[in-house]
Parts: sequence; C-alpha cells; structure tokens
Amino acid sequence: MRTIHFTRTNGPVDDAVDELIKAVDGIEHQDLVREMILAALKAGQDGNVRADMKLMNTTMKEMRFTGKVFGPYRNVRKVTVFGSARTQPEEPIYKLAQQFGRKLADAGYMVITGGGGGIMQAVNEGAGPEHSFGVNIFLPFEQKPNPVLIGNPRLITYKYFFNRKVAFLKEADAVVLFPGGFGTLDEAMEALTLLQTGKHNPMPLILVEESGNGTYWKEFLAFLKKELLRQDYISNTDFNLFECVDSVDVAVERIAVFYRRYHSLRYTGRKLVLRLLSEINVSGIKELNRKFSDILAPDGKIYLSEPLPEEADETEIAHLPRLVVDFNLKDFGRLRSLIDEINML
Repeated sequence: MRTIHFTRTNGPVDDAVDELIKAVDGIEHQDLVREMILAALKAGQDGNVRADMKLMNTTMKEMRFTGKVFGPYRNVRKVTVFGSARTQPEEPIYKLAQQFGRKLADAGYMVITGGGGGIMQAVNEGAGPEHSFGVNIFLPFEQKPNPVLIGNPRLITYKYFFNRKVAFLKEADAVVLFPGGFGTLDEAMEALTLLQTGKHNPMPLILVEESGNGTYWKEFLAFLKKELLRQDYISNTDFNLFECVDSVDVAVERIAVFYRRYHSLRYTGRKLVLRLLSEINVSGIKELNRKFSDILAPDGKIYLSEPLPEEADETEIAHLPRLVVDFNLKDFGRLRSLIDEINML
C-alpha cells in the first residue's frame, strides 16, 4: 500500500491531485485544497470505521457551507446572541431581546442566533430577516427554525454541535448572552475559555441582565468570585474578559466603544500586531508602555509600525496604523485592558 505524505513525495498521486485541481475552474488557495484532498486519502487508508469517516465527511461539508454563507458578509460586524429557547413572548426579557436586535441592526450590525425560539427568535425579530443569521441544530425536540428565518438564505442547520459552536464564535465580533439553560451556560463558558486562553481574538463578551429584579448573571458572577477566584482557579484579570449590564443601550454602546479605534489583530511569530482605525501620538505610546509593562516579554515594548511582511496577504487593511506589542502570550485579560486603553486615548 502506498503511504501518502503531505510533502511532495507521492509520485503519481501528486500528479493526479494536481491534474484534478487543474480540471476544476476557480480553485483558490490550491496549496490548502491539495492538503485537504491528501488528508481524505490518508483517512481512507487509516482503517477508520465507517462512523468516523461519516463524521469527517459531514464536518467538512458543514464547514464548507458555513464559509459559503458567511463569506459575502466578511466586512460586516456581527454579534452572536445566546439565550433560552424557552423564553415566552410575554416575558419582559423577550421584549428586551427584541429591542436589542433592533438596536443592533440600526447601528449597522448583523446578528447570529441559534435560529430557534425564545430569545433567539426575539433577537431575529428585532433585527429583521435581512440582518439575521441562524445557526440551527438538528434536535429531536425544541429546536426548529423560527418564523423569521424560515426560507432565509442565511439559515444553516448543523448535525454536529461542535461545528455549530465553531460558526457561532468564528464569525462573531461580539458575543452577548441573555439568561438561559445548559446550552447558554455552555456557550458562555466556551467563549470565556477561548478568550482566557487566547484561542479567540479579544472581543466584547457581554452578559445582559434584566433591569431591576434580574439575578441570573449576578448569581453567576458571585459564584465565580466565591468559588473559582477564591480558590485561585481563575485570576482577577480574567474578569476583564467580560462584563454584565442591565441595559441593551449600554450593551450596544460597549460593542461600539470596543471598535472605536481598535480594528483587528494578528500574530506574526511572537509579535502581536494591533491594527487601528486612527493613529496614537507618541505620548500615548509612552503611557501604554508604562501601564502595560507587566504583559510585555523581557526587554519588550509597544511601538508604532508599518505593516509587517507577514501581513502582505491583507492588502485591504494595509493602510491602517499599527501597534506592535511584544506580548508575553499569557495574560489575555490584561490584553483586553490594553485594547480598552487604546480606544480611550
């Protein structure tokens, strides 16, 4: 049996894959397409049971379709909203979610929900179908597409939760959580874990509490402080990764403020490049170095820069000012504080 390698040592197999790619028009990123084809061939040789092969196959198809649906909207900021599917239209929190969806759409954002009822339907109703994505899941109960999304080309229904979870967070510029059940808490902890470990770029993570009598997130925060923080399972700076508000106006404002000057980031080797919408003066740079010396690598600094060579594939944002941070790759709560400070300068 011929062993398949990702290096070009496969002889006629490499030739056949190259010919296959040439035979299909419009193939971009041919190096990656080649590796995906080879990975499929290797999986076929590995002796996997059929169930494993079906999982790989479905995952590939679902992620391809995710890219196809979201692709045309890459330049539009999107907010993923989680909350209970069981919330009823007469409940105050449902009406609050409707308001939130409407205010997000008015501010130029699109919304991503789980596509079901309750809080998800309320947010989609508020935003309207033209500003909505639905990231649905096949379930034997409860989760059917809400009326706003039925027939919507931006509705995706997944077989696997893990593919759906990738879409929720990969496409999000902010995540907002209303009260909900196990699924909502699962998504809250997933988002927190990815932000804490730097596996997702910094973004607003906002917990919306019902004004006045709301206790859902207040009790959650109390638990984090009483049990996790007290026993050193988390750090104080981890609380910089999210915030709790009791107003949808404040939630929309917090998202807007996060992107007031900050645009995006990219790691190039061990350097962190922050792309900005406006410049920072020299005195501001000095202040950042003073305040955030604790998260810099030994002898590291924060300094202005032109686009680095590794960013040459992002020509559409080459004009943006850059800050290079010799980040220690450890304290992502403090990194969030650095971005907040940059937005305030």
